[in-house]
Amino acid sequence: MGLVAALTLAGCAELGAPENGFLPSRPGLTDKTESMINHWNGAWVAALAVAVLVWGLLIWCVIAYRKRKNDNALPVQLRYHIPLELMYTVVPILMIGVLYFYTVQVTEDFTETSAEPDLQIQAYGKQWSWDFNYLTDGVYYEGGRVQLTGEEGVEETLPTLYLPVGETVEFIVDSRDVIHSFWIPAFLFKIDMIPGNTNVFQVTPQEIGSYQGKCAELCGEFHSEMLFNVEVVDRETYDAEMDALREAGFVGERGAEYNRVYDQRGYLQDGTGNN
Repeated sequence: MGLVAALTLAGCAELGAPENGFLPSRPGLTDKTESMINHWNGAWVAALAVAVLVWGLLIWCVIAYRKRKNDNALPVQLRYHIPLELMYTVVPILMIGVLYFYTVQVTEDFTETSAEPDLQIQAYGKQWSWDFNYLTDGVYYEGGRVQLTGEEGVEETLPTLYLPVGETVEFIVDSRDVIHSFWIPAFLFKIDMIPGNTNVFQVTPQEIGSYQGKCAELCGEFHSEMLFNVEVVDRETYDAEMDALREAGFVGERGAEYNRVYDQRGYLQDGTGNN
């Protein structure tokens, strides 16, 4: 049943075929994807080992303790079995403890922000698009909602985030209205964007390529259309894109003054004071 569900859900994916089991990534894509993939694979191996053990014990019990023909005697009745009860209590605790230990390690690796970043980018989620402030370069991109019609080429009009390959990017993520979630599946990391609360993470893209991003938090009627493109490019191409934004007049940053806020009556307002 689980396999059928997994295959069904995989058929619904629109972010490209997974390259590592069910993970849409590979080691070396960023400086942190390898640790997540190793953790993922290790968890699957451990789960499979437990499954084989449980299945084996079940089959053995079915065969060894089946009711034989003409055997009407009542099986031996035991109220408790101390060694067995200790085993199936202690062993699961140890297994969960090991999984927890490695999960914490990987989580701390992904959320570590002590490195000196090469550039800072502020990402704003909003219903239903994205604003990107390239803080280090002093320019910004203002995204508008793109309706997905199913026609070819529509995805090319989505907001595009440019990242220089091999450079550490510090993301500062915020929301302009409701809770969103910033997610680049290929980077194997997503982080919530909560109104009034700023979250930060760092990542170093290590391969030039085109990737896709999306909001991973149900945020309203057109949540499914809140997508964006990610282009990891060389420094020359990145600088050219920054120059293009500068020449188009997108200088400075699109800040918190455009956020929607709740007034004292509980009404949601936009940055201009309109309901």
